[in-house]
Amino acid sequence: MASSPPSPSPSPSSAPQPTSPVLPAKPTGGDAQSPVTPTSVRKAPKSVSAAATSATRQSSTARKRTKEKEKETAYLPDVTQLSIATGGALLVGLLYLALPPQVVLGPRWLPLVIEAILLAPPIIALFTDRRVLPYRLGRALAIALLAVVTIAQIGSITLMVINLPQLPQGGQLLRAAALIWGLNVLVFAVWYWETDGGGPASRHRRGHKAADFQFPQQANGNPDRWKPGFIDYLFLAFCTATALSPADTMPLTRLAKMLMIIEALISMLSLVLLIGRSINII
Repeated sequence: MASSPPSPSPSPSSAPQPTSPVLPAKPTGGDAQSPVTPTSVRKAPKSVSAAATSATRQSSTARKRTKEKEKETAYLPDVTQLSIATGGALLVGLLYLALPPQVVLGPRWLPLVIEAILLAPPIIALFTDRRVLPYRLGRALAIALLAVVTIAQIGSITLMVINLPQLPQGGQLLRAAALIWGLNVLVFAVWYWETDGGGPASRHRRGHKAADFQFPQQANGNPDRWKPGFIDYLFLAFCTATALSPADTMPLTRLAKMLMIIEALISMLSLVLLIGRSINII
C-alpha cells in the first residue's frame, strides 16, 4: 500500500505578515474644517446686524415710495367745483327763506345759518396751507349738510300737503310751487354730488370711474379721467324733476335709483297739486 506524499511545510516567505494600522489622512486644503474660534463667533452678530440694516433700508425705501404714490393720488379739491357746490347748497337756504310761512318748518333763516356753519370749515381749509380737511371730518360735515337740507325739504312737502287749503291762492300759490320745485332740484343735486361713489374725494381716488351713476363720458371706462362737476349733477336732478326719468345718465346702484324715485315723486306731487290748483283758481 503506497503511502501519501508528505505535505509541504510552509516556507517562511509565504507565511502571513503582520499588517500595520492605516492612519487617517490629514485633511489638506479646502477639505479641512477649521475649529470654531472665538473670533468667528464674534463675527456672526455683525452679519446679522448688516442684514437687519439692509432690511430696514429696504422698508424705509418702500415707505418713501408709498408716500410718493399717496402724494400723486392725493385729493386736492377743485376750487371752481367746490365754489359751485357751496353756492348750490346755500341757495337751498335762500329758497327756504322765500317760502310762504305755511310751508316752512321752524324759523325760515335756520337752514341757511346751519348750512353756513357746516360749510365754513372746508372753505377755510381750502384757502389755508391745509387745503383739505381730514376725510372723516369732511365726510361727517357733508352728511350733516345733507341731513339739514333733507329735513327742510321733507318739512316743506309735508306742510304743503297738510296746509294746502290755507295756502295763498293765485299767483302766490304758483310762486310757492315754483320755489318748492326748485328746492327739490337743488336738494337732490347736493345728494347726487355727495353720494355718487362716496363723494368727491372717493371719486378722485377711483379715477372718476362710474360708481352710482354712469355719465356718457364714463361709458368706456373713463380712460381720460373725466370728472363730473356739480353742474352735471344739477342737470341730472333737473332732468329727473322734469321728465320724471333718467335722461343721458344711468343709475347703477339701488341707492341711486331710490334717490331718483324720491325726487320724481316729490316733483310730481308739487307739480300736480300746487300748480294744478293754482291754474284752476286763476
